[in-house]
Amino acid sequence: MSARIGVITFPGTLDDGDAARAVRYADAEAVPLWHADEDLKGVDAVVVPGGFSYGDYLRAGVIARFAPVMTSVIEAAHKGMPVLGICNGFQILCEAGLLPGAMIRNAGLHFICRDQWLRVENNDTAWTTRYDKGAEIIVPMKNIDGCFVAEQATLDELEGEGRVVFRYVGGNPNGSRNDIAGIRSENGRVVGLMPHPEHAIDALTGPSDDGLGMFYSAVDALVATA
Repeated sequence: MSARIGVITFPGTLDDGDAARAVRYADAEAVPLWHADEDLKGVDAVVVPGGFSYGDYLRAGVIARFAPVMTSVIEAAHKGMPVLGICNGFQILCEAGLLPGAMIRNAGLHFICRDQWLRVENNDTAWTTRYDKGAEIIVPMKNIDGCFVAEQATLDELEGEGRVVFRYVGGNPNGSRNDIAGIRSENGRVVGLMPHPEHAIDALTGPSDDGLGMFYSAVDALVATA
């Protein structure tokens, strides 16, 4: 049987369809999950996709963090389920306490929409084993609250423990501390990043197919633990 990867939809989610497509490209089953339903439908992993959940009316991701589905995601993540947060999903995972730090408005207060080069700093997570450490990949990014910040002690911990997963190269687009584009949990099962790998799974529709490696990595991780 193929791996079953859930993709959550919140009010204001924009990229759930793209995330589900990326899951299918990786030969896994994409299972739709609804924000108001605690049932994870027996999935093996979860993608928290991008968009503007609940309109980002209070703070990016803060309302979604309290959605019924996130209660189950948090519990499953603590038990080792692989979870990927993309853009708004990254913000939600930070708000939920599954990842440290916070996201604030981009430097210059501009919405950024561009293809962005990233360096793979850690390929020992459930979502990055298909990459070589140090590899540079290009994927789209689109955000206004994409500046990653944390206390210096937290930054030192992330750097010292190798928990920075992706770093911006070719210029920092949004002022993120230490050029951080993505980080992981202590056990490497939860990953969040601001750029959009689900928009780079086919060279015909994106700048590359570099993002597909994240979804294949998750399938590999699930097969290895089956």
